[in-house]
Amino acid sequence: MASSNKGYKNEADTRADLIDPKLHHVGWSELEHSFIRREVICPGRILTGGKRGDSVTSDYVLVYQGKKLAAVEAKKEELSYTEGVRQAKDYATRLQCSIAYATNGHEIYQIDMKTGVAGLVDKFMSPQELWALTFDAQEPDFATQWRQRFADVPYETKGGSWTARYYQDNAINNALEAIAKGAPKVLLTLATGTGKTFIGFQLAWKLFHSRWSLSAQKTPAQAKRRPRILFLADRNILADQAFNSFSPFEEDAIVRIDPSEIKKKGRVPKNGSVFFTIFQTFMSGKDVNGDDAPYFGDYPADFFDFIMIDECHRGGAKDESSWRAVLEYFSPAVQLGLTATPKRKDNSDTYKYFGEPVYSYTLKEGINDGFLTPFKVYPIVGTMDEYIFTPGDGAVIKGEPEPGKVYKEGDFNRIITIDKREERRVEYWMDSINPQQKTLVFCATQAHAGFVRDYINTYAVKKGWTTNTSYCVRVTANDGKAGETDLKIFQDNEKTIPTILTTSRKLSTGVDARNVRNIVLMRECKNMIEFKQIVGRGTRVYDGKDYFTIYDFVKAHHNFADPEWDGEPLPEDPCTVCDDTPCSCIKEPCETCGFSPCCCPEPPCEECGDSPCSCPIPNCPKCDNNPCICEPEPCDVCNNLPCTCKEKVVIKLSDGKSRQIQHISSVMFWSAEGKPIPIQEFLQNLFDDLPQFFENEEQLRSIWSDPTTREALLINLNDLGYDSEKLEDMKALIDAKDSDVYDVLAFVAYASEALSRKERVTKAGSPIRDTFTDDKQREFIDFILSHYIRDGVSQLSRTNMKSLLELKYGSISDAAETLGSIPIISNAFVGCQKYLYE
Repeated sequence: MASSNKGYKNEADTRADLIDPKLHHVGWSELEHSFIRREVICPGRILTGGKRGDSVTSDYVLVYQGKKLAAVEAKKEELSYTEGVRQAKDYATRLQCSIAYATNGHEIYQIDMKTGVAGLVDKFMSPQELWALTFDAQEPDFATQWRQRFADVPYETKGGSWTARYYQDNAINNALEAIAKGAPKVLLTLATGTGKTFIGFQLAWKLFHSRWSLSAQKTPAQAKRRPRILFLADRNILADQAFNSFSPFEEDAIVRIDPSEIKKKGRVPKNGSVFFTIFQTFMSGKDVNGDDAPYFGDYPADFFDFIMIDECHRGGAKDESSWRAVLEYFSPAVQLGLTATPKRKDNSDTYKYFGEPVYSYTLKEGINDGFLTPFKVYPIVGTMDEYIFTPGDGAVIKGEPEPGKVYKEGDFNRIITIDKREERRVEYWMDSINPQQKTLVFCATQAHAGFVRDYINTYAVKKGWTTNTSYCVRVTANDGKAGETDLKIFQDNEKTIPTILTTSRKLSTGVDARNVRNIVLMRECKNMIEFKQIVGRGTRVYDGKDYFTIYDFVKAHHNFADPEWDGEPLPEDPCTVCDDTPCSCIKEPCETCGFSPCCCPEPPCEECGDSPCSCPIPNCPKCDNNPCICEPEPCDVCNNLPCTCKEKVVIKLSDGKSRQIQHISSVMFWSAEGKPIPIQEFLQNLFDDLPQFFENEEQLRSIWSDPTTREALLINLNDLGYDSEKLEDMKALIDAKDSDVYDVLAFVAYASEALSRKERVTKAGSPIRDTFTDDKQREFIDFILSHYIRDGVSQLSRTNMKSLLELKYGSISDAAETLGSIPIISNAFVGCQKYLYE
């Protein structure tokens, strides 16, 4: 259809006048069992500066009997339906719909997500037709009945404060589907911080209120008894958190199984519906004829209908685990495993026991969707990462080191202890963080965590940050109830003390503290499962938290190259400076401070003893002036002024042209898939992707000169993984922090030199004055460009024009009175921009 026809409807009118009637005609309405809704699927990736990437919203989701069956992407009448096909398939995939539709109100394109069959159709499918397509007509009748009974129980929302995210809804529905069909075991794999407790609660809620039980599994019509449900964890903090989250159940329905209460009453509790305990409690027990009889044996084997095992990869799913006896004893119950770790060698027993997960949601998906916080990693290398003892060396405080033996990271604070080494590490990361931000420090042992705690408090007092001795506390198994209390206070986002927690292993799970901003690794972490759990301590979303930072002293960042992180590891390219693989030039620690990157202060001046030097500057011997007014000379080697020889790296891309970038050793770069990659590969990927958006630099200038086409280009780049944060970071790499993102793209695509924003405005001054002769318009344009110089190209967005007008003139009406009509203002706002890029 030609877009020049002014009679076409916009998207809202297309939906209301063309699409809605077609949906209503086949039976979709706002009725209870077959209704239409618009759904915000995810809020968009968290970016710096309180911004987010694009949210994902489906125009229509068709829901029948509680199930999402189809997603519809609507385009305005003048566009082809083909413009919505990619989005329709994406939404249907995320929401697990059987059918995806793309339509402009006239043509309807239907995609079967199971078979891949796609084509134009005359009408939308009715609720009954979609239901028949989605569910197997040959399945047992009891499965159909339970599906309906589960759907009839709405989610508990806690007065509207709880809403199910799309992946939580998927997980709940998939688990219920498996239960309805009689599956004996079910596994859900979701990243830390994505709400597994919420999922467990809603499953229990639906099972409880639908009166599902093992005895009524195949006879739903006879279901009368409430099920008995057990929530089983391996740590009290996890069981307690779950118990508190299940508060919407009636008070007499939930039971916390406490060993002290069992001893006091002489029996295990049996009155209730939802029980909470840990493996350790069930495995402990009473003395019977000289033998320990575990408490779980006091329950009949078929007492529980449904058992949820939190963090099941650590618990009884292991073949060699003594806790397996609990699950085997209660084998009649349907058992649901909840874990954050995907299948790999060291947790294969979990998958062998439960089977493949009925639903998975990864850390990468959570970050890209905006439900988890992204993170930055700073690998730190020190001169004492390894140590060879020589007799007479007074560095070792504890242990009996062997002469000539190489002690590595895993040996420190276990076999030998060097206090100065740990103190320097603490000083390094404490000098890097905001001292008011909540921080978790993982140490080698409980004793090491105690030492680090004490030195953190000493150093914080020395720096003048605090006088509170609870600024940092240790939370380990040995800290008992006091540690649990400190942890609860730390988790309260309104409380600022304690600010830092040290631990060994206890806090790798179970810490639901949303405002953790820093994670410090001062002990080895070679186990991928534990590493994912530790990273998960910082991923929870909190207002104002754009990212969290991992300070890595132990090379744990190598886990990112593991196949189980985000894909197959990529081979390292040879370093462009030393030509070694891995690079041997940029990781050498500073000889003075012992770290890479170096953290040395400027050395004291030999004359005045101050740092920085406070000596009076002598007159220049050439011009006899102070300060010197001699004309500076370019470097003899690189011919640059100032010299950039030692600060830059030359990278050659596939076009054969060389590009110089800053030599920054402490920053890691990431592919669109979330894998760490060398900077050369990152630049090459961007170079390869850019030609699909513009053919030459002139076309890039044209696109970038118009706010509308510029915004569309940025959206397309964001979809490929080049978000505004990465593009802004690239400015530092090309030594052009004050430049425009345009310069980054032109540098990568055409090896063009960057200009600062101020230089662009200066060059554009004359043609802008020749074009816009009205003094008031010029004043407004100067105001716009001053904000561009200060804050960047985002100030030139159409959406920012209103705020700039209000900032300068107070209101839009006042601006119009000064400058003329809105079209005239808009022409000046947009028209001046093309001169910046000529």
